[in-house]
Amino acid sequence: MINDFKFTVLKKSKKHNGRAGVLHTPHGDIRTPIFMPVGTLGSVKTLMPEMLLSEGVEIILANTYHLFLRPGMELMKQSGGLHQFMNWHKPLLTDSGGFQIFSLGNLNKIDEDGVTFQSHLDGASFRLTPEKVIEIQQIIGADIIMPLDECLPIGVSKEKTRESLQLTSRWAKRCRNYLRDNPSRHRQVLFGIIQGGMFPELRKESAEQLLELDFFGYAIGGLSVGEERNQLYDLIPQTVQYIPEEKPRYLMGVGAPEDLDVAIDSGIDMFDCVLPTRLARHGSVLSKEGSYSIKTKINEYDISPLDNSCDCYACRNYSKEYIRNLYRNKEMQAMSLLSIHNIRFLINLVKRKRQDILDE
Repeated sequence: MINDFKFTVLKKSKKHNGRAGVLHTPHGDIRTPIFMPVGTLGSVKTLMPEMLLSEGVEIILANTYHLFLRPGMELMKQSGGLHQFMNWHKPLLTDSGGFQIFSLGNLNKIDEDGVTFQSHLDGASFRLTPEKVIEIQQIIGADIIMPLDECLPIGVSKEKTRESLQLTSRWAKRCRNYLRDNPSRHRQVLFGIIQGGMFPELRKESAEQLLELDFFGYAIGGLSVGEERNQLYDLIPQTVQYIPEEKPRYLMGVGAPEDLDVAIDSGIDMFDCVLPTRLARHGSVLSKEGSYSIKTKINEYDISPLDNSCDCYACRNYSKEYIRNLYRNKEMQAMSLLSIHNIRFLINLVKRKRQDILDE
C-alpha cells in the first residue's frame, strides 16, 4: 500500500534550505510546504469542510486521543473511518495522542509497555500501548499516522531526555511492526517522531535510531512547548540536517507566521497548529502588518477588510466594522469569518514561499 504514496522534491532553493515538493496520497496531492489546520474532533472549529476547500486547505490534522474518547472507535468503525464520518475526502493526518497525554500531567502514568491515563472528560481510566495507538488510527483511517511517543516538558535533564527518546524509539519500532503485520482496509503511511528535547546531540541520537526503521517521513516533536524562540530557531535546522532529502519533514505544533517563515527556509515541508482558529475565538486577526484585535475601537467604523492583501472569503465580502460588531455581540459567525481569514492567511504565506522557490 505504500506504493499509493510518494514524496517528490520538485526544486530546492538556492538561497536557503527550503524546498518545494508534492506528497501524493490516495486522497489527493499535497503541495509542500503546507500548513495543516487542526480538526481535533473531526472538525476545524466553526468551519464546514466546504469552507476549508474554498480557502485552499489540502490536508487537515485530527487527534487520536480525542477521537478515541469521543465519539469512540465503534462509531468510527460503523461510519467507515473519519473521511466518511466528517465528509472530508482530501488527505488526513492523525497525531498519536502523545502530546495530549503529556499535557494531562498528573493524570497519566508511563511505563515501558505504554501509558495509563485518566480521561479529561469523566476520569475513566484507559490504557494505550504503541500497538493500540496504531490500531486506533487504522480504524480512523487517516492517510498519514503517527507512532506513540513521549513528549517532555521544557527543563528536563539530559539524562531523563535520553531515556525518554530511547523509549520513543522502542515504541516507534513496535508501531512500525504492528502496522506491517496487521494491514487494514485503509491505505496509510507512518512517520517517525524525532525527540531529544533541547539538546542538539540528543536530537541527532533520536534521528539516527529512527532512520534505522526507515519511516516514510519524519516529524520533529517536542518543540513549541515553552522554549525561547531563538532556541526553537536553532533546533529546527540542527534536527532537519539528519532527515534524508527524499523524506517529507513535518514540524509538529508550530504555526506562527514568523515561525513558518524560518522553518520553511530550514527545509520543513509540513506544519500544523491550532493557532489560526484559537486566535479567531479571541478576536485576533493575522495580517501582513502583524496580528491585531478586531475588538479595538479603531475598527468600529472601519469599512476596510481584515487585511487589504488577503483574498479570503471574509476579506472579499465583509468589513472590519461588521465583523467587530458580530464579535462584540458574541455571534458565532464572527469566529467563522475570523477563522477563515486566519487559515487563509497562513495558507497564502506557505503558498508564496513555495512559489518563490519554484521561481528562483
